Amino acid sequence: MTKSIKHKLSFIPKFKYLLHSTREYKKYAYGSIIFVLLETALECVIPYIMSLLIEVLSSFINVTVTDALKEQALHSVLIYAAILLVLGALSLFCGVMSGRMSAIAATGLTKNLRVDIFKKITSYSFNNIDKFSTSSLITRQTTDIWNIQMAYMLLIRIAVRAPFMFVFSFVMALVVATPISWIFLITIPFIAIILICLIPIATKLFVKLFRKYDDLNELTEENIRGMRVVKTYAREEQQKEKFAHESGVMGKGFQKVEQIMSAVNPAMQAVMYLSMSLILFMGSMLCIELGIEFGPENAPFNVGSLSAMITYSAQVLSSLMMVAMILFMIIMAVPAIERSYEVLTEEPTIKNPENPLFEVKNGDIDFENVSFKYKEDAEKYALANINLHIKSGQTVGIIGGTGSSKSTLVNLLSRFYDASVGDVKVGGENVKNYDVKTLRDNVAMVLQKNVLFSGTINDNLRWGNKEATQEEIIEACKIAQADSFIETFPKKYDSWIEQGGVNVSGGQRQRLCIARALLKKPKVLILDDSTSAVDTKTDAFIRKGFKEFIPGITKIIIAQRISSVQDADMIIVMDNGEINGVGTHEELLKNNAIYQEVYEIQNRVGGAH
Repeated sequence: MTKSIKHKLSFIPKFKYLLHSTREYKKYAYGSIIFVLLETALECVIPYIMSLLIEVLSSFINVTVTDALKEQALHSVLIYAAILLVLGALSLFCGVMSGRMSAIAATGLTKNLRVDIFKKITSYSFNNIDKFSTSSLITRQTTDIWNIQMAYMLLIRIAVRAPFMFVFSFVMALVVATPISWIFLITIPFIAIILICLIPIATKLFVKLFRKYDDLNELTEENIRGMRVVKTYAREEQQKEKFAHESGVMGKGFQKVEQIMSAVNPAMQAVMYLSMSLILFMGSMLCIELGIEFGPENAPFNVGSLSAMITYSAQVLSSLMMVAMILFMIIMAVPAIERSYEVLTEEPTIKNPENPLFEVKNGDIDFENVSFKYKEDAEKYALANINLHIKSGQTVGIIGGTGSSKSTLVNLLSRFYDASVGDVKVGGENVKNYDVKTLRDNVAMVLQKNVLFSGTINDNLRWGNKEATQEEIIEACKIAQADSFIETFPKKYDSWIEQGGVNVSGGQRQRLCIARALLKKPKVLILDDSTSAVDTKTDAFIRKGFKEFIPGITKIIIAQRISSVQDADMIIVMDNGEINGVGTHEELLKNNAIYQEVYEIQNRVGGAH
């Protein structure tokens, strides 16, 4: 087997892997297959019964008809007609049942597959998520799943029906009309050649098109998320042109695929009609010759046989056309299968240890000779030679320029990433020894990009603790300085938050996220530039609330404003992935050039007030 053929067949074990998601719907797939086989068998028997009926009728054409013969003929016709009605009704029933069961099986598979993929995505670390773009994951959950569903439905119906009908019809054709069955040996290779020539071309096009789907989804998502920026800079027309171009590229690709697929049907129909024409011509000649030799009623090949042969030839060739349709659907589904398989088999880089710890004793934090890079083959470390020791209950400020790896440093505490070199410890234990959920429940982080979900304010706050009482929620909101604005809303804590929190201001969104983190009652609280949209007065009240109400929690505050960290027990100055200085506000003003420069600039422009 050549390498190219092996590559084309490599999707088969991947598809089998995806079929694990059939679970409770497997019985419907088997049921569909059984009914398809019964339906096909009945459809192949019907032409034979019809040929017997035609033989009965044709045997009286050149015979003097008596009353006895009329009665005999009518009796035979009624029997065959009754058999045909029963077979037709059974065939219809089997067809309806197979269609119903295949639909349930296919939609059930894709329902479970979506859930399995989503569960897998939620188990990913940031490293895993970085590997896939958001737009690509959305495409895999929508377009790819739809293509898998259609392919699976065809496989459990048409892929079973087509070969069975081909074999059964071909055998019946040999039985009914052996002398002219050689015609199939001429026409079938033509169809095979058509498929062999066109399928590789279509395969390459579909692979490219699925990549374009990702690009188009990414462009759409980017414009929707950045709509305010697009409108601010009045770039709607440019973005429309960009989208139209990408859509046009995809449209041309699908146009090529459709042209190929549209060329297959006429070509195969031409072969089918040629075959039927040959059967009609050769069969008619055979009927005449054998009719003269044996007599119409005794000829081994007669009009009834010819009628059955035409039907079987149509079934044989239509089954090949079904195979072509299946192949194109599978070609379309192959990239979807491979992309879904890729998501499901991606191993999370952050995993629980064999015997995890389920308790974080305190908020002590230690970085011991820690270095980190996002990719193993990266030339430079994002963090280098980090040594830090923070005592439980301390307030620590982190300041530094953009790209100085402030966020990267704290991401290691929650195991969003694992250190490449060295040890990161919380509560005296390496973070890798903890149960991941336990660690993240005790190391609460308010991210730089604050996210709220559609639902009430209470719903959003209970993300921190789903069992939190209303009193606990109000207390957390008072510390975060959120209670004052919530009380101004008509429904207060039952007020509705739109998706992304677009109906509250940036500062209000930040305070709600801080309150949500406080409800976790963590050992360590990290604010990653989470008060940037809050005025300095409110920022001061938040820090005062931390000092008074949660003194035992270790607090790490990443900020751009020195005023947000100047009261901290320890301030860390980051520069280019390294610690440039550590000390109190007063100490750093004396001996750290970066801190001095930032302080002078902010005070000169009034940034500290």
